[in-house]
Amino acid sequence: MEKFVITPKEDSTVTMTIRLDRELQEQYNQLSIRTNRSRNELINMALKYALDNMELKA
Repeated sequence: MEKFVITPKEDSTVTMTIRLDRELQEQYNQLSIRTNRSRNELINMALKYALDNMELKA
């Protein structure tokens, strides 16, 4: 019989606490319902998009 091998979990996520305007939270709630994606997933997608497409001005 083969052994049941458990390896350490590789987790690249962190937990953060942020404050949102209530209206923004409600918009993510509605988008979550419409797309069947979690708010967390949608916010991560939005943050990644913002970082990939931002332009900094001096």
